[in-house]
Amino acid sequence: MNTHLFLIRHGEVEARYHRVFGGRIDMELSDQGRAQAGRLAHWLAGRSFDAVYASPMRRVQLTLEPFRRHFPGEPTLLPGLREVDFGDWTGFGWDEVQQRFGMSALQWLEHLEADRVPGAEPVAQFRERTGAALKTILSEQSGKTVAVFCHGGVIRMLMAQLLHLPFAWFENLEVEYASATWITVRQAPPREGHAQIQLANFTPWRDLP
Repeated sequence: MNTHLFLIRHGEVEARYHRVFGGRIDMELSDQGRAQAGRLAHWLAGRSFDAVYASPMRRVQLTLEPFRRHFPGEPTLLPGLREVDFGDWTGFGWDEVQQRFGMSALQWLEHLEADRVPGAEPVAQFRERTGAALKTILSEQSGKTVAVFCHGGVIRMLMAQLLHLPFAWFENLEVEYASATWITVRQAPPREGHAQIQLANFTPWRDLP
């Protein structure tokens, strides 16, 4: 028995937050992000979902909005799916992080995993809260198909837990705006808990005609 998880990142955010460590900032979508959300919703509507879970943050809720017209149920908001708090990096762009903190923003996952970002949410806490959200989803929706609307950092952490890989490894995986990553999780013997990637970083707004 497999549970199908579609991990969906929010659409492009407003321009002033491009290449900025937004984290806990409750930002809007750009016009492009709203268009991406519409294309994403159209693609998702071609599948049947048993449940939808989502981060309560505004950029995720705006991305979810077009899809709600295709989903008959009520999405479940899980605070554990909020984006990681980048602490002192919050609101700074990639170049500013290098200048102010002497740290390469390109290695942000590695810095987070080693708890080197000043004032940031400890990685153990981030793993614990996202893990609790994942446990809730899998226990409530065993054997079903689920859409999980959240954030780039959260998707990477969920995949790290599902695939038993270091969080920092996922700097090798792009998670683009309004992308979908489909993972199946085995929830019965044999190989209970085994996860497989079926589709990674698929962007309907770009990859479909």
